[in-house]
Parts: sequence; structure tokens; C-alpha cells
Amino acid sequence: MKKLSMLFSLVLLVFALAACSDKASGGGEDEKFVGIAMPTKSSERWVKDGENMAEEFEKLGYKTDLQYAQDVVENQISQIENMITKGVDLLVIASIDGEALSDVLQQAKSQEIPVIAYDRLIMNSDHVSYYATFDNFQVGVQQGKYIEESLGLAEGKGPFNIELFAGSPDDNNAYFFWDGAMSILQPYIDEGKLVVKSGQTTFEQGATLRWSGAEAQKRMDNLLSAHYTNEKVDVVYSPFDGISRGVISSLKAVGYGNDGNPMPIITGQDAELASIKSIIAGEQTQTVFKDTRELAKKAVEMGDAVVNDKEPEVNDTETYDNGVKVVPSYLLEPVSVDIDNYKEALIDTGYYSEDDLK
Repeated sequence: MKKLSMLFSLVLLVFALAACSDKASGGGEDEKFVGIAMPTKSSERWVKDGENMAEEFEKLGYKTDLQYAQDVVENQISQIENMITKGVDLLVIASIDGEALSDVLQQAKSQEIPVIAYDRLIMNSDHVSYYATFDNFQVGVQQGKYIEESLGLAEGKGPFNIELFAGSPDDNNAYFFWDGAMSILQPYIDEGKLVVKSGQTTFEQGATLRWSGAEAQKRMDNLLSAHYTNEKVDVVYSPFDGISRGVISSLKAVGYGNDGNPMPIITGQDAELASIKSIIAGEQTQTVFKDTRELAKKAVEMGDAVVNDKEPEVNDTETYDNGVKVVPSYLLEPVSVDIDNYKEALIDTGYYSEDDLK
């Protein structure tokens, strides 16, 4: 009997130690688990977004599964399915193709896993709980206004030659950027103060699949050879830094940026390190800074509230219709950055250091 009693005590001790070990390794029952699905590592901003979110969630005691799909839709769907199988309590998704996730979100819905759309609206699904993003129309407005002010268009100056680039047609944000920019630029195109020599003035004509810099460079090569052998480009509207750098490579190849042949005004977005260096070097002219640290914090706040059955803070309940529902959203303010204010916007806020920009 004594032996049985000792054996029973030993078994209890083993179970107790196993439970302690499980808790110590982060496997406790109370620990929440979040899946973070990011589109790609090829753009610096998405790397920062993912890392910032994982860090913020972990500060709150969450376990995280952070995945990058390298801009392959099937990879992202597979990663999200895997997160659902692992039993996450929350999904935060920056989609590659906002139209492609309906089926996998249905799986999330069946498991009652809430979904936060992160900086790219997920389309055609009723299972998108909230959306954290920047004021994307305002991003385009800032780009358009920068062109307007730099050229003196409001004072009647012109005409100037402009070419227009748009973002990826499978990213809902691309249309907001374009519409914001064209709300400023279209009247000047209509009155002939801005001249699009190529005649390519629609979103579809300017679209750049997956925001590819290589595709933008190829298109700019074609525009220059077809329409600018005897003309100068004064402005290129670009919605994103990666596209801007592709455009710049094309322009430099035909002699822009040399003495007597200055670079056109070239806009951008995301304040990527390479583009800030390009602005300092006098190549790219402007970018729009979206502080992803703040966006990550906001998405984490929203996600944590949802998981704990609370109502997250939102400031827009009208703009973002995904085709099935209007998704309640929180919009952060973007900041236009050029050579005059990059130190104040990026270095003084700690986003970059002086050494980063050397």
C-alpha cells in the first residue's frame, strides 16, 4: 500500500512538473495566440510592420505566428489555413490580393476567429471585423498637392509634361491613392497645364502589378522611347517608392540627372530607406511617410479589444466598403516628406538614425 501511495505521489509530481514546464514555454491555457499574415519581405515597410506588430502583441502576452508570403497568393492562403489549424485566437492580415481570401476567411468564420485587415482592405467577405490603415485618399492628395505646389500650377504656370503611374490593381488601396492624386491633378490635365504625352491617363493604363519596380522601369523605358525623344518629362506621378525607384533607373539610363538635364519631380510613398537616400541625392523628390510603428500599435489595440470582447476605437464607418459590408476602420494621418523636412519627420521621431541615411 505504501508503495502504491509513493507511486501515486510520483505520478502527481510528474504531471505538476509537466504543467509548469508547459506554462514556462508559453503553452499555458490562458495565453492568446495571434496569426500575422504579411504579403512580402521584398518591401522594407512590410518587414517593419510585421516585426512591430509581433513585438506589440508579445508585450501583451500573446504568442505570435508571423508569416510572409513573398507576394504569392497561394502561399498566403496556405499560411492562413495553417494558422487556423494551429488554433489562433485572432488573424491580422495584410492581403496580397484583397479579392482572393473569401474561402479561407469562411474557414476562420466557422472557427469564430476574428479578422483585422491591416493596411489593405480584404474584399468580398463579411468576415472582416475591422480595418487599420492610413487615410489612403489623403496620401494621394498629398502627392498631388506636392506636384501642384512645386510647379506653381495654382498660379497658372505650365504647361508641363507628366506621366502617371498607378499601384497594383489587386490592392484596393491603389484606387484610393489614385483618386486622391487625381482629385488635384485632373483639373490641370483637363485645362492643358499638365500634358500626358503618352495619352495614358486612366488607372488601368498606369497600373503596376504587385507594385513592381521592375515593371515600372520597363513601362517608363517604353514611354520615354515612344514619346520623349524630343521632349522632356517634367513630372512623374508615382504612388509608391519602389515604383519611383524603377522610374528613376529608367530616367537615369537616358541621361536625366546629369548637368543641364535635371530629374523630373517624382513622388512616392512609404519613406523607404533607399528612397530617402534618393531624395537626399536629388533624384526622387517626395515621399509620403506612414509611421508603421503607430499603425502596428493601433492594429494590436484593435485586435486585443476584439479578442477580449470589447469594442475597438474606430474613426471611420463609411469609407471602406468591401463589396459585402462597410468595414469599421481606424485611419491614421500620413505625412508628406521631401528634402526640407525629412530630418524632422524621420530622424527626430526615431524612425531612422543619421547613420541609417549615410
